[in-house]
Amino acid sequence: MKLSEVKNILKQVKTIAFELPNGTLVPNHFHVTEVGEITKKFIDCGGTVRDEKVVNFQLWNANDYDHRLHPEKLVNIIELSENILGIEDAEVEVEYQADTIGKYGLDFNGTHFLLTSKQTNCLAPDQCGVPTKQKVKLADIPVNNSCAPGSGCC
Repeated sequence: MKLSEVKNILKQVKTIAFELPNGTLVPNHFHVTEVGEITKKFIDCGGTVRDEKVVNFQLWNANDYDHRLHPEKLVNIIELSENILGIEDAEVEVEYQADTIGKYGLDFNGTHFLLTSKQTNCLAPDQCGVPTKQKVKLADIPVNNSCAPGSGCC
């Protein structure tokens, strides 16, 4: 989900809730401790130089149980970050503390923001010998008539 989509949703909702991939909600006294832009420049295993840029939200729970972040306050924080840091309209990644800092994608189900699981992947499977699955249409698989009804194979 891009930052502009997050802002549009925040302008329409009355409360903010984040749901973890296992279905539990982040406690509603969370803080957004950071809004920033992360740039990653790297070389993949195939030798290709790559650049990635994401907008980062960091969620944190404190002992401040009376704290509730309202949508308009988060919009103000986002807009301040855009103006001062020059943040672009990029995909949003969310950091949230579990056993270690987890990184999540972001989606919205009409009620809650969903923290979606992220996966690692080989970006150059053809360069480093990672086998890829072939897609086969069932209609293209030859039919073996040896187990046709009445053939005695069953």
